[in-house]
Amino acid sequence: MKIAVIGGTRGLGRWIVQFLKNRDFDVTVTGRDTITGQKISKKLGVEYTSSNEEAVSKADITILSVPISAINDVIPEISPFLKEGSLLMDVTSVKEKPTEIMHEHVGKGVEIIPTHPLFGPRIRSLDGQVVVLTPEIRGKWFETVQEFLEKENARVIVTTPKNHDKMMSIVQGLTHFAYIGIAATIERLEIDVKESRKFASPVYNLMVDMIARIVAQNPYLYYSIQTENRYIKETNKTFISVYKELNRLISKEDRDGFVKLMGSAAKHLDDLEAALGRSDKAISALTEEIRLLKNSMGKEVGLRHIYSDNVHIGILKDISPDFVILKENNKEVRLKLSNVEVLNDKELLKWKTETFPRKAYDVSVIFPETCDPQIIATTLNDLEEVVNIKIADLYIGGQIPSGKISISLKYEVINPETRFKVETLLEGFGGVIR
Repeated sequence: MKIAVIGGTRGLGRWIVQFLKNRDFDVTVTGRDTITGQKISKKLGVEYTSSNEEAVSKADITILSVPISAINDVIPEISPFLKEGSLLMDVTSVKEKPTEIMHEHVGKGVEIIPTHPLFGPRIRSLDGQVVVLTPEIRGKWFETVQEFLEKENARVIVTTPKNHDKMMSIVQGLTHFAYIGIAATIERLEIDVKESRKFASPVYNLMVDMIARIVAQNPYLYYSIQTENRYIKETNKTFISVYKELNRLISKEDRDGFVKLMGSAAKHLDDLEAALGRSDKAISALTEEIRLLKNSMGKEVGLRHIYSDNVHIGILKDISPDFVILKENNKEVRLKLSNVEVLNDKELLKWKTETFPRKAYDVSVIFPETCDPQIIATTLNDLEEVVNIKIADLYIGGQIPSGKISISLKYEVINPETRFKVETLLEGFGGVIR
C-alpha cells in the first residue's frame, strides 16, 4: 500500500511518516524545502518528492499534514491528481473548514476521512492516544482505518466535524488560551520559575510543566487553532467574562459570591472523586521514580531516554532533583532526570536479552527418579539472566544409580557468572552434577 504524506518533513507529519514506515508501508513524503525533505527521507528510509501532484497520483492513501492556513491552497492543488478509489485524510486540529474544502474540490471516486490525532510528535506509540475521525460518509476505507487504529490500541472517537470543533474549543482553545495567559503573566511579573518551584506543591510543579509543554510548541499552529475554529472566540469571550467577574468578587471582598461561583463550578465538573484520584496518581508518578532510584543507590539500574529511546545500564552513583549519575562501562554518565524513565526488572531483562550476546551451556545432573524435570527447568528459567532453558535428554540406565534419573539441560545466559547460580541451585535441590 502506497501512502503519501503531504508536508511530512516536520512535526506531526514526520512522526506519521516514521510510524507508517515502521509498519512496512510504502511511504512518500513531500515538503517545500527540498534539502530538508531529502535529508529526512534518507534518514527515515522513505521516498521524497517536491511535487505534491506526483506523490498523490501514485498513492492509495494521501495524508495532509500541512498548516490549517495552507489547506485552502493544497486541497485544490492535489484534488485533480488523486487516484480513483483512494483515501484522503487530513490531520489538522480544526475539522469543519477542511471538511468543507475537501468535499468541495475532491471527486466522488475518492473517500474522505477528516482526522484529528490528539497528540503531538513526542509520543512513542499510539497506545492509549485519542484519534478523532469525522467522516460525513463512511465508505470502504472507514472500517479499515478504524480497525488499524484500534489494533494499535488507539482510542478512536467518531463524530461530526461540528461537534469536534465545539469540543476542541474547550479541550484545545480554552486550555491553550488560559495556559499561554498564565505563562505570559509569570513573565510580566518577572518571576524566577526555578526559584518558585522551591516553594511549590506538586500541583504547581505539574501545572507549570503542562503550561511549559503548551508554550514550547509551534506558536503559529496555536495561533491557527485560535483563529480557525469558529467556536473558540465565544469560548474565550466567556472565559474573559468569568475572569472579570471573579476578579470583581475578590476586589470587593465578596466572600459569599466567590464561594458560590467556585462551588457551582465544582458541581458542574463530572465525578470529582475520580478526578481527584487521577490527579493523585499523576502527582504520585512525579515522585515514584525518584523513590525507586533512591532505593537503588549502589545497585544496577536501567534508564531509557524518553526521546532517543537509548538505554543506559549501570550502577547508580548519585541522584539530585535534576540529574542522575550512573557508572556505565567504567564511565560516569550524567542524565537529566526529567528525560529518562526507570526500566522495571522485566523491561531490563528483556532489553538485555535482545541486546547483549548470550553464552550457551549444557549441564547434566542426577536427581531422584520421582522428581519432575519440567518444574526444575521452569524454576531455573526464573533466575535472572537465564534464557531459553530446555530439557535436552532424560536418561535412566547404566552409570546412573538405581532409582535415579539424569537430566540434561541446555540453557543460555546473558552474564557468564549466572552459570554458577544455575549449578548452585541445582545442587541446592539435592542434585548431583555429572
